[in-house]
This record gives sequence, C-alpha cells and structure tokens, in this order.
Amino acid sequence: MDIRARLDPEMLAALAESQRLYGGETFDLQDLPAAREVYARERRFWNSDGPALAEVRDFSIPGPYGAVPLRLYRPATEGLLPALVYLHGGGYVLGDLNTHDRIMRLFAVRSGAAVVGVDYRLAPEHKFPVQLEEIAAALDWLADEGRSAGIDAARLALGGDSAGAHLSLGTAIAFKGRSPRISGMLLYYGSFGLGDSLSMRVCANDLDGVKPSDLAFYRNAYLRGPRDREDQRLDCLSADLAGLPPAYVLALELDTLRDDSLALVELLTRAGVACRLTRHDGVLHGYLHYSRVIPKAMQAIEEGATALRGWLF
Repeated sequence: MDIRARLDPEMLAALAESQRLYGGETFDLQDLPAAREVYARERRFWNSDGPALAEVRDFSIPGPYGAVPLRLYRPATEGLLPALVYLHGGGYVLGDLNTHDRIMRLFAVRSGAAVVGVDYRLAPEHKFPVQLEEIAAALDWLADEGRSAGIDAARLALGGDSAGAHLSLGTAIAFKGRSPRISGMLLYYGSFGLGDSLSMRVCANDLDGVKPSDLAFYRNAYLRGPRDREDQRLDCLSADLAGLPPAYVLALELDTLRDDSLALVELLTRAGVACRLTRHDGVLHGYLHYSRVIPKAMQAIEEGATALRGWLF
C-alpha cells in the first residue's frame, strides 16, 4: 500500500513540519541513547503551547526498584478530584513525562479531572514486569496517600498511547478485583498481543516508528525471555477480560497496530465489557502528539475526556 498517498493532508502537514524542524536528525534504535535524545528533541515542538493549569507538580513516591517520578496536573486548586493515571508511549524504550506533557495537560483541562503521569523505568535496562510493578506502586500510593495530592482514589482511570495503552490494559488486568478500583480505560492505538495481522503487513512504513522490525526491537527489549509471552498482563488478547472496566479504544486506519485495537474491542465486547471504538482515517501511529496541527487528534483527546467525565464524575 502507498501509505503516503492515503494520508490526510493535515497528517502530511505534520510530517512536513517535523521534517523541516528535525529532518537532519538520525534516529537509529540500535543506538538507543542517541535515539532517546532525538525523540525528546523532536517532541519539544509538539509539546509547546500546552494549556496552563492550576497546578503542575513533580514528585516521587517509593517503588519496588527505587523512587518512581510522578507528575500531577490539576485543573482546579481546591477539592478532591478524580484522576486519570496516564502512561506514555514510546515502545517501552523511549519517552518520559516531558515527551507527553501536552497530551496530559489537554486531558486535565478537557476532562476536569487531575492527571497523574508515571515516569516508569525504560527497557531494555529494566525489563518486564518492572514497568507494571512501578505503575502498581503508583496506584497503591494513590489509594493510600492520594488525598494529600487532592485526589479521590475512589475515582481513578487508566490511560495511555501505544506502549502506554498496553501498560494500561495490563495493569487493569492485574488490578481486577483489588483496590484501588479502576473506573475506565483510555486505550489509544496500543499493541495488545497480535503477533501478525493484516495491518502489520499492509501498513508498514518508515514514517511512524512501528514497522515490523521496530516492533520486534521493542518486544525484544521489553521481554526477559519467551516465557514472558505467556503472561496475561503482556498477551492481553489471551487474558480473561471479563470484569474489566469500560474502555474507549482508538484505532487508526494506517497504523501497523490497527488490528490489535480491533481484535481487543471484539474480545472486550464478547466478555461483556462496555467498550467504545473510534476509528480515524488517514493518520499514522502516534498522532495524538500532533494536536497542534491535526484537528482530528484534538477530537480524539476530546472523546477520551468525554469518556473520563462519564466514568469519574
């Protein structure tokens, strides 16, 4: 498939802007420290002009492998607020709170809920299930100490993009039947367990960092070994999905991982989980970052914020 010929004009404009700003950069996953620096620099432009909030504060909590950095976004200074616990994407090997700052600010402003970003440790230095255990530590801290940050731990949702969507679903599976209760999930174009799919074969491209060789790199960096694939927190499509909280799922027409989202929605529906699927055409993986120039990306955030209000307020 000629992916570029199918792209929405606004998606093409976003790619052109990135090329103009960072076209001389070399992004090579085999040199991961350098790739992380390039990724962070490329995201700076797309994170500028984020909305102001009543409070944005960085702090750390104790975790199983040392301190876990969190960032709190509060759209209001007074009263207890529900919260979205947001997990950034980046293939488990890239990204941090700064690369997804604008996205988290927008969710806070548009939903009225607080947002708590979790700066989990990255692979391959820290492999599965370190990230899930740090996210669990953040949820446990919110259950015990959330009031000190103005958060009502009885009203929590999980959400993320790409690898962050996978981590959100894996965490929700781990937290079924335990406290704190998760009230909803925002799952933006995640990888949920398909080893092969039509979208992986026909949508592969060099524009968005998720061609099959990239996915293999991320997977090998994240996993300790083949037995990890049997863990239902990882292979979410083979998990018992009954009893999970309601979900908003976004699938993108030209995303290599599109069919993961479609398969997940089918399985969630069969399991009796309330689920809303939205499909956006003409756009690539990672496009939430481009809300400055792509109105549909802002629409996807608005849809997630609407879902949050329904679950948390």
